[in-house]
Amino acid sequence: MKKKEKIVLAFSGGLDTSIILKWLQNDQNYEVVTFTADIGQGGEIKEAKEKAEKFGVKEIFIEDLTDEFVRQYVFPMFRANALYEGYYLLGTSIARPLIAKRQVEIAKEVGAKFVAHGATGKGNDQIRFELAYYANNPGIKVIAPWREWNLKSRKDLLEYANKNGILFSDDKINDPPYSMDANILHTSYEGKVLEDPWMPPDESMFLRTVSPEKAPDQASDLEIEFKEGDPVIVNKKSLSPSELLDLLNKIGGENGVGRLDLVENRFIGMKSRGVYETPGGTILMVARRAVESLTLDKGASHLKDEVMPKYAELIYNGFWFSPEREMLQSLIDQSQKKVNGTVKLKIYKGNVIVTGRKSKSSLYSNEMATFEEDSVYDQKDAEGFIKLNALRLKLLKNGS
Repeated sequence: MKKKEKIVLAFSGGLDTSIILKWLQNDQNYEVVTFTADIGQGGEIKEAKEKAEKFGVKEIFIEDLTDEFVRQYVFPMFRANALYEGYYLLGTSIARPLIAKRQVEIAKEVGAKFVAHGATGKGNDQIRFELAYYANNPGIKVIAPWREWNLKSRKDLLEYANKNGILFSDDKINDPPYSMDANILHTSYEGKVLEDPWMPPDESMFLRTVSPEKAPDQASDLEIEFKEGDPVIVNKKSLSPSELLDLLNKIGGENGVGRLDLVENRFIGMKSRGVYETPGGTILMVARRAVESLTLDKGASHLKDEVMPKYAELIYNGFWFSPEREMLQSLIDQSQKKVNGTVKLKIYKGNVIVTGRKSKSSLYSNEMATFEEDSVYDQKDAEGFIKLNALRLKLLKNGS
């Protein structure tokens, strides 16, 4: 009897990837190896292991990558102040490269030539996963069930689950209101009732944040200290990257910080409406900009802002492992060498309010900035500066 080929499946334990697991076993005759990455998404990890065992999977990989995720992916991305299309903090996008990289490594460890994911043929994640697969192993073979099988609807999935003895809770019988993705950085919601961009999300949907209206009437005070662009201390306490983000998530969530309702442009061309909760990330973005305002030279700061949209787009589109992203990362990291200092914040009813900032690397000069009498700046010098900058404008007017 011919030996079955091994395939490593990115397995969440949810209904979709459970069906994919069974389909790979029964319809495609693979020996499935499951990989579940714990990147701070919560309680589905135990369920994924139990389900894989029930399906007869012999090799089950469950790995806690949370600290690696924050330290080597989230924080480098935040050094760029990266926002896709001006708003989105890239919580789903930044998780895929790490998961895919480790999945390919496991495939090598177990002698598998194939990997599989549960992303649909309409979304961005299929691209992110597969670009990362090929970047880390150009010879890997990818199975994308949603592009290959004949199951076209949720009804088809449920019928397949029934036929193959895959148990699911009663709330799966009817269409769930949202499609969700979660990790330590964010939770995202898409699809179903959110497909109408005019309809607001129901308050019961949110899992990480209270509404600003229900947030406490008393502000939470924070001090965040940065070293070379990364947060390291909160309220005088040194924390690991994942501990720090966990704490800011808690404080932000309790105060209604980090909700975003966005219509974005997917890489494949269509528009998509997503709702996001990113409480800790939202706090960090404001605090980082505050410490950079003291410590970054004008030219460096403006150049960073110019390259940021390109950097964010590369991550959104799945090019984390591309040479151009690595080139931009080197530029960004170089700019962060003196981004050291402490920022004071008030977190209040959905707002992140900067109330102070200080740094030993500060470029701010009280003597230069004062409106009072000073001996370091001759105001007459501004006249020549203005005339030189006005010269081309005068020439344009004269030429017309």
